[in-house]
Amino acid sequence: MHLILTKTICLDMKRFIIALMAFMFVVDGSLLAKTPSYLQKDYKNSLKITFLSWISGSTKLSYERAFSKIHQSGEMCASVIGAGHDKYHNKPKGYTMRYGHKFFLNDNVKKSLVGFYLRPEVVYSHYTYNCRVDGRRSLADETALLATFGYQYVYKRFLADFWLGGGYAFGTPAETYYHHGFELWHWFNSTNTNIALSFSIRLGFCF
Repeated sequence: MHLILTKTICLDMKRFIIALMAFMFVVDGSLLAKTPSYLQKDYKNSLKITFLSWISGSTKLSYERAFSKIHQSGEMCASVIGAGHDKYHNKPKGYTMRYGHKFFLNDNVKKSLVGFYLRPEVVYSHYTYNCRVDGRRSLADETALLATFGYQYVYKRFLADFWLGGGYAFGTPAETYYHHGFELWHWFNSTNTNIALSFSIRLGFCF
């Protein structure tokens, strides 16, 4: 029952993110056309929090900086694992670190942090947790190399970032296959701890 529910939630989240990305692309073009030029300031920095990360057992904060004239940006994200509601009830304690480099696909957009993008990134997850079998503390230590596709929306100072993607993972996996930044493949009656998937939403502000 738990596996079926997990599959359903993951599929629903993926569909929601894809639909939301398409909707925001249409809305963004409409709003930019109607927004006076004095409100269309080109902000180069943003601070973001990963939406709903707290209810999955961690708190994730990100900083993004746009690089002038090349329509790219670098993004760092740090997470405190255990600072939030533990959905697996295994009391995780640790951290994740990730860096992603965004290549925005719409070079004609005047705002630096807006548009569809491709983002290669590296994610490192390190935490301990209580095993379900014997209750002892075990180590989860995983690195993932991901390629993600997303859309970032900016209106005045408000920012929303949506993405999904996947890649290769290696290390010591957790028994839940969840690493607070990506999940290892464990669906459709198959498991592959070298396949990592990532999808999420970040909200924040520009400055």
